[in-house]
Amino acid sequence: MKPPRNMALVESPRRTPWLIVLPAIAVLQICGCAVGPKYKRPAVEVPSAYKEVGNWKQAQPNEQNLGGDWWEMFQDPQLNALESQVNVSNQNLKAAEAQYTQARALVRYNRAAYFPTITAGASATRNRVSQNRPPRLTSNGVTYNDFQIPLELSYEVDVWGRVRRTVESYREQAQASAADLATVNLSMHAQLALNYFQARILDAEEQLLNSTVTQYEQALQLVETRYAGGIDSEVEVEQARTQLETTRAQAIDVAVARAQYEHAVAILIGKPPAEFSLAALPLTTPPPPIPPGLPSELLERRPDIAAAERRMAAANAQIGVAKAAYYPTISLGATGGFESGVISTLISGPSVLWSMGGSAVAPIFDAGRRRANVDQATAAYDQTVANYRETVLTGFQQVEDNVAALRILENEAHVQDKAVVAAQKYLELADIRYRGGVTSYLEVTIAQSAALSDELTAVNILGRRMVDAVTLVQALGGGWDRSALPERPECCGKLTSTSR
Repeated sequence: MKPPRNMALVESPRRTPWLIVLPAIAVLQICGCAVGPKYKRPAVEVPSAYKEVGNWKQAQPNEQNLGGDWWEMFQDPQLNALESQVNVSNQNLKAAEAQYTQARALVRYNRAAYFPTITAGASATRNRVSQNRPPRLTSNGVTYNDFQIPLELSYEVDVWGRVRRTVESYREQAQASAADLATVNLSMHAQLALNYFQARILDAEEQLLNSTVTQYEQALQLVETRYAGGIDSEVEVEQARTQLETTRAQAIDVAVARAQYEHAVAILIGKPPAEFSLAALPLTTPPPPIPPGLPSELLERRPDIAAAERRMAAANAQIGVAKAAYYPTISLGATGGFESGVISTLISGPSVLWSMGGSAVAPIFDAGRRRANVDQATAAYDQTVANYRETVLTGFQQVEDNVAALRILENEAHVQDKAVVAAQKYLELADIRYRGGVTSYLEVTIAQSAALSDELTAVNILGRRMVDAVTLVQALGGGWDRSALPERPECCGKLTSTSR
């Protein structure tokens, strides 16, 4: 028997819809526009140079460069060994890494909307139709089996760029999270250096106080000998004893803060304080010169500024997502599979079923909800712009503060050194006068107090210079550069705390 003349017309519709739909999808994706404003970094006011640098002698670029391991410029092996442990064991860094991993996962999650969603299943049911079910049909009262293996495909055609803008927003947020990780990395290393140098400052104070105690013990022996010989009075003996015990108490008190800084260092390298000890090492050398560079470079060198800028880009993309709601949502769907009342014929040609179609849905009236959503997204973007500009201004302030502090403290250190020399000369003269019987021991006591006070001040100035040097390095970004940000966080490798 010859096949029907319209056989080709019966079979072709099963293939032609896909031949039409698939190219149509491609054309819509290529020609579709992403609504919303294009991102452009807002302008910020950047000075041509730092005001507080003045005539302060800076390091030349070839003398000191802020590299990734910026703490090595202090040439302290003990500090270098401690800093190397931060990347491995610091828990704040691990938390920041986990947060960055979450941000990358969100990019991949939203990026999946570029592709169709396909689901599959299987079901087997046994059914009986009521015999009295209206209208009365021959199928009433029938019991039958129904076996199904359905496949469903759903896809939203991204004509207006809603999906693209969403992925863009989460990608920028992931980059901001990478910059946040770099900020935490810099902060933890800087905090370790600060605690370490604070401990060394206290070591220097303790060393000075202990050596002074030794001198005061010798002075007390002299006064007691002179008292036994009837030269000095008991008042002078007690003056010397008071000076000695007061200084001893000061030396003991240093241990309180010193222990706390040691414990802080232990936590930063991920160890319980009970399992860590920091060897005493009095601070004696001044900080190295640090080049602040140009203010315009700060925008590329500070990770917190980069994070704020990336959040602006993410907020800008959200405006496009909100505006896309004004346009119809175009969706495509298809269902296929097998269905049979007998399981032995389930996977066969006559059991095939399929359907496909598309829809375009647009809200007609929503009482201003979409406009409010756009206004909210725009205001959120304006907020990130203000936050970005404030972060930049704060960065300039921190650099200026620390440059000024280092410049002024360097001058103060020179003057204080002269005060220490003068105090020592005063003490020598007072001691000579006392031994010669020209004056009482009170004059020696006053000279001792002045000498110790000036020496402690000199140690504290040196410590403040070291602290401000570390803080300046942190304010300058610690050698980090914006180029360290991953370009495509959803596909790049894991950014570890050692990435700079």
